[in-house]
Amino acid sequence: MAHTIRPLLKPLNLLLLFIPVALIAELGGWSPAIIFITAALAVVPLSGILGDATEELAARTGPRTGALINATLGNAAELIITILAIREGLVDLVRASIAGSIIGNILLVLGASMLFGGLKRGTQKFNPSQAGLNATLLLVTAVVLVVPSFFASAIEPDKLQVESLSVLTAGVIIVVYVLSIIYTMRANVGDSLAREAAHTPRFSLPVAIGLLTGSTVLIALMSEFLVGAVEPMTAQLGITELFVGIILVPIIGNIAEHVVAIEVATKDNMDLSLGIAIGSSLQVALLVTPLLVFLSIPFGHPLALEFTTFEMVALLASCIIAAAVSMDGRSNWLEGALLVALYLILAIAFFFLPAPA
Repeated sequence: MAHTIRPLLKPLNLLLLFIPVALIAELGGWSPAIIFITAALAVVPLSGILGDATEELAARTGPRTGALINATLGNAAELIITILAIREGLVDLVRASIAGSIIGNILLVLGASMLFGGLKRGTQKFNPSQAGLNATLLLVTAVVLVVPSFFASAIEPDKLQVESLSVLTAGVIIVVYVLSIIYTMRANVGDSLAREAAHTPRFSLPVAIGLLTGSTVLIALMSEFLVGAVEPMTAQLGITELFVGIILVPIIGNIAEHVVAIEVATKDNMDLSLGIAIGSSLQVALLVTPLLVFLSIPFGHPLALEFTTFEMVALLASCIIAAAVSMDGRSNWLEGALLVALYLILAIAFFFLPAPA
C-alpha cells in the first residue's frame, strides 16, 4: 500500500553488483544454488529502486491517482517472480509465496518493527481505528482465500470445478480490492494532499520513468534466472519448493519494504510502519492473488486457491494475531519479539516439512 517515507537504501544498493555476477553465473552454467542466490540478491536493491520510482511518480500525479499507482505497483517485484514461476508450472511455489507474503509481513515485518521501535522508543502508540480496520479486512480476506481449500476435498476429483471456484473467488476478491481502494482514497484524500505538498522531488519525471522501466526489466531478467534455478537448486540442497515459496521468495521480493517499515518504527511512526506491514499483506491478498489466478489460465497452469493444511493454519493464525495486536493502539518490544519468534518457529517447521508425495 501507499507510504511516502522511503529512504534511499544505500547499503542495499551495493547488492546491485550481483546483477553482472548473476548474469555470468547463468551464462556460465554455474551451480543452481549460486545462480539462485546471486539473482535473489540482485532483486533486493532493484525492488527498492522500483519502489522509489513508483513513489516519485505517485507524488507527481495527484493524491487519488498517486494512491492508486502506489497500491498497484507496491508488490511489483514479487508479482514478476510469481508470474514467471507460473509460466514454468511451479504452481505450488506460487501458492506458498502468497501465504508466505502475508505471514511474513504480519509476523516478521510487523514484529521486527515493534521490536526495534520498542527498544528505542519504549511503548509506542498508533491509530487503533485504521489499524483495526486493516486487520479486520485482512482477516476476512484470509478466510475468503482459504474457502476453496476447505471445499476442494468435497469437489475433487473434479479439478475443473475447483479451478472454477478459485476463479469466481478471485473475482469477488478483486471487487473487494476496488472497494478498499475507493474507501482509502476518499478517507485519506486530505492527508494525501498534505503529503503531496510536503513532497520534495529527488529526481525528474523522465529519470523516475527511466528508473521504473529499467528496474522492472532487470527484475524480470533476474527473476527469470531465479525461477529457472529453483527446481535444480532444491534438488541440490535438499530443500522443498514449499520452503522456497513460503519463506525465501517473499523476503527476496519485499526486503526493501521490510527495511523501510523497521526504520520508520524506530522514528516513532508506528502508523506508517503498520500501514506498510498490514497494507502489503492486504495488497498480496486482494490484488496479487486474484491477478495470479487470472493470469495463470492463459499459461496453461491454472492456479487453484487450494492451500495445504499447514499453510491455512499459519495464514489464519497470523491474521488473528495481527487483529489482536492492533486492538489497543499500543505496541512494545516484547510483542514484537513474540511475533518474530513465532515467524522463526514457522520457518523452521516449514524447513523440516517434507515435500508432498
